[in-house]
Amino acid sequence: MKKNAIASAALVLLAGLSSLAAQAEGHYVPGVEGTQAASVPPPGFYYLGYLVNYNINSFRAPGSSDNLPGHNGGTVTALANRFVWMTGHKVLGADYGVEAIVPLMRTSLTINAAGISDSRSGVGDIYVGPLVLGWHGAQWDAVAAAGVWMDSASTTFPASPGKGFKSTMLTGGLTYYFDAAKTISGAALMRFERNGKNDAGFRNGNQVTVEWALAKAFGPMQAGLVGYSQWQTSNDSGVGASLNKSSRHALGGELVYPVAPGLALKGAVYKELSAEAGSTPLPKGSLVRLSLVKAF
Repeated sequence: MKKNAIASAALVLLAGLSSLAAQAEGHYVPGVEGTQAASVPPPGFYYLGYLVNYNINSFRAPGSSDNLPGHNGGTVTALANRFVWMTGHKVLGADYGVEAIVPLMRTSLTINAAGISDSRSGVGDIYVGPLVLGWHGAQWDAVAAAGVWMDSASTTFPASPGKGFKSTMLTGGLTYYFDAAKTISGAALMRFERNGKNDAGFRNGNQVTVEWALAKAFGPMQAGLVGYSQWQTSNDSGVGASLNKSSRHALGGELVYPVAPGLALKGAVYKELSAEAGSTPLPKGSLVRLSLVKAF
């Protein structure tokens, strides 16, 4: 009976485990933004490529911080292609822009308790953001944004790249420079997701993600301490839902190096220090991220 319950819970999880958000119940994955996360670039067209590898060491059992029994793990490797156009127009005193994210990913999952071993590659759910606002002060930057994660990718198999539902995402953040030369900075970026229902009628609760960074410039390079936290802010609903809410917290480090004018490379490593599952099993692991920022 216990094994069947675990298997059922794992199958509910796997209905939404495939995108880069295999580590979260919403679409957005923490750890892709760090140093100066809330600083919007000046007018122009930009490409940001986030290459992420999330190594799942274990799955937390529903409603606890204990691991599911047996050998369970997986990896998610993804290239999230983000396109940003800052139009040069002003809205509410801010630079106005639009953006889109197209993730390509490879997901491998093994959950012995459910008899699942699956690997898939494909295009994940696409994000469309018609509103990006960036403000700039003498020693600060701020951002506000809104958009929708589409239910556009396949959910046929456990490791398919789709989540199986739409999400509305709101963003707000601040970067502050502690000196006039802008060599020391602190940043915090918050994402709020309102998740929709999947085809089975299950709805993950709303989720808040906070990414933060403290960084110091050493010549052209920056190095800093980074981290992220996620909290489920409302209850799940539908078959299998409970009153338990999920959360996770991670700490890491980041390096930023400008390769050439208009081209920068960033690298970060995160270790999840704690994770507690809600209605469904929750992955816990470590994340490595390499990102490229190119201005055109």
